[in-house]
Amino acid sequence: MSQFFFGPQDGTRRRLFPGVDAHVVWGERLMMSLVTLEPHSVVAEHEHPHEQMGMVIDGRAEFTIGGETRVLGPGDMYLMPGDVRHKVVALDMPVRALDVFNPPREEYK
Repeated sequence: MSQFFFGPQDGTRRRLFPGVDAHVVWGERLMMSLVTLEPHSVVAEHEHPHEQMGMVIDGRAEFTIGGETRVLGPGDMYLMPGDVRHKVVALDMPVRALDVFNPPREEYK
């Protein structure tokens, strides 16, 4: 992977859950993930020690973070503090979201 610039061919691609795929790149202390969700796909409730912040680029999804649920659309941003349970459900259309993690998640590399 290039040290400063990343293209579609760089990083890793992972299927996170059925219908949920991510293109991941990372630096020393930061990781970025472009996530695509098929309509009605689900990011199952989970938690991790990493702080995660993101923004919905396209589509609409229901986010549940720490027991609070909201429907987010393009331009809406979210924060998932470390060790807080969260879940995402795509609504009737494909969703693209950009996530940033600190520190990088080793299992995604």
